[in-house]
Amino acid sequence: MSDNLQEYSVSGLSFALKRTLEDAYGLVRVRGEISGFKRAASGHVYLALKDADAALDGVMWRGGAAKLRFQPEDGLEVVCTGKITTFPGRSKYQLVIESMEPAGAGALMALLEERRKKLAAEGLFEATRKRALPYLPEVIGVVTSPTGAVIRDILHRLADRFPRTVLVWPVLVQGERAASEIAAAINGFNALEPGGAVPRPELLIVARGGGSIEDLWAFNEEVVVRAAAGSEIPLISAVGHETDTTLIDFASDRRAPTPTAAAEMAVPVRAEILAQVLDKGARLERAQVRRLSEFATHLSGLGRALPRPHELLALARQRFDGAAERHAQALRSHVRVLEGRLKSAEARLRPQTLKLDVTRQVARLDELDRRRAATGVRRLDASRLALSSLAKLLQSVSHESALERGFVLVHGADGRLVRRREALKSDETVRLTFRDGDAHATIEGGTPKAGRRRAKASQGELF
Repeated sequence: MSDNLQEYSVSGLSFALKRTLEDAYGLVRVRGEISGFKRAASGHVYLALKDADAALDGVMWRGGAAKLRFQPEDGLEVVCTGKITTFPGRSKYQLVIESMEPAGAGALMALLEERRKKLAAEGLFEATRKRALPYLPEVIGVVTSPTGAVIRDILHRLADRFPRTVLVWPVLVQGERAASEIAAAINGFNALEPGGAVPRPELLIVARGGGSIEDLWAFNEEVVVRAAAGSEIPLISAVGHETDTTLIDFASDRRAPTPTAAAEMAVPVRAEILAQVLDKGARLERAQVRRLSEFATHLSGLGRALPRPHELLALARQRFDGAAERHAQALRSHVRVLEGRLKSAEARLRPQTLKLDVTRQVARLDELDRRRAATGVRRLDASRLALSSLAKLLQSVSHESALERGFVLVHGADGRLVRRREALKSDETVRLTFRDGDAHATIEGGTPKAGRRRAKASQGELF
């Protein structure tokens, strides 16, 4: 009976099995958990699909691997579509994978949660790591696709609110290479030197439009999350729509629900700032006017409390007159005392001695009288001279003296004294006080004019 069996060579049997498998299982979908995932230098992907009871080797050529929308890894449950074939050199069969997708959103969410817990345990999502955004950045860096609607929305919103310099780092936002390009863009912006040929951004925006969890998976990759957490430049993540959440949102300094909202976070509204500045300027001007008015009122009150110059001298004059009168009375009293003593002495002396003594006393009295008169005159002259000096000093510091020398006092429309040229306003009417009266003038372009005539008043040429 064995003589009737067909005899195969090893190669012949191997290729026959290969054709049988390929004919019977031309295209299959296989669900399993990835194990032993490896990407070769050539770009091909090698892995095994397994479940609780069996394992199936698989290979995905470089062209198909480049189209993956997520990053496969061990433990991820996937559904692979491809062909069953054998590898005769090792007597093994394998699945040549043409496409691969996660087994379901539940599997991806489980993987996402596991990765979130891992990165959170490392402290990458701590609130203390997050920095405040600059109020008005000069340069904004945007990491996104250069051809999508996202970059147009961001640029349009920035132009509406407050135009800024925007640097765009073009990247893929979906697919196998997207994660590495996004991370490289974030690191590249941080590597720019301040003051270099390419300005270093003060704020980064990482943006992408909405999509499925698979479409947004690049923003859940560790390399992207670590780049965002390590960025020295404050970063806003704007990935997907408001309901979409990716791991880069936890690592960024601020999360925006949409790319347009990210542009609104980046800069304030220029018109609002201008309105605030104008309002604060008006308030400051009103406060200055009010303060100056208070100073003028206070100064005017102090001026009214000061005595007049003649009142200041009146007391000194009275004291001088009293002292002069008391001095004369004292001299006369002293003379009378001396005369009394002389008469008493004369009565006690003999006539001859009396005659001589009287002569000497009379001569002495004459001398004393001359000395008294000279002393009184000198003291009166010194007092008059001191009083005259005080009067001249008072006159020299008074504003009437300045007016006598040709100066003019300028009072504003509110009656305040104008001390500086910049305090004058165009078309303001001022009052000019001269030695012999007042006149009015109007300020035009910094040159005052009186009434409706330019630079003339009733007293003649003013300036």
